Amino acid sequence: MPTKSVNPTDDEASRRFQQDLEARTAHAASLAAGGVTIVDPATTYIEAGIEIGSGSIIRPNTTISGDSAIGERCQIGPNAVIEDSRLDDEVMVGPFCHLRAGTRIESGVELGNFVEVKASRIGRGTKSHHFSYIGDADIGENVNIGAGTVTCNYDGQDKHRTVIEDGAFIGSDTMLVAPLRIGRGAVTGAGSVVTKDVAAGEQVAGVPAKRLNKSGSDG
Repeated sequence: MPTKSVNPTDDEASRRFQQDLEARTAHAASLAAGGVTIVDPATTYIEAGIEIGSGSIIRPNTTISGDSAIGERCQIGPNAVIEDSRLDDEVMVGPFCHLRAGTRIESGVELGNFVEVKASRIGRGTKSHHFSYIGDADIGENVNIGAGTVTCNYDGQDKHRTVIEDGAFIGSDTMLVAPLRIGRGAVTGAGSVVTKDVAAGEQVAGVPAKRLNKSGSDG
């Protein structure tokens, strides 16, 4: 009977896979020794060399890859994907949260179920707990981003940035049509489509969003 030929390429791929597995297994053991809790190593993918701070908890079915780093006392997952992203201390991510390349998350941020972030900075203490897309954005400190919020960053030809300043409140299902700036302490009503800059302290709502209070300083 003829013997089955062996493809050298298959052998090389198998060897590389085994080397990668061994490197990741050793790295996971090193992280655990340094105070990181990996709840289920068998279902967790952490690329070798990624730094994770002491006291952090990585829950099952989480993938952390690329140029990523996670601070101390973070809670990640389950089912989170983190790619080329940097997280400071005490950040909560997941479940089913996706952080894409170029994301920077500052301390105390909470990102919940089915939140996707790409090429954005999110400031200290900001919260986005449900079903939001944040792309090409600079978000300040202590901002509340309601469920279903979307930064509409692509006009069919170019990407545009959204800026949300400290203390703003973004109501659920707000569409933020970039380029756009939401001022400090401003409020958008639920279901708003915001197409123009909102001044500090201003309240807007509607489709398209219109100002509700007399001026940004009237509260």
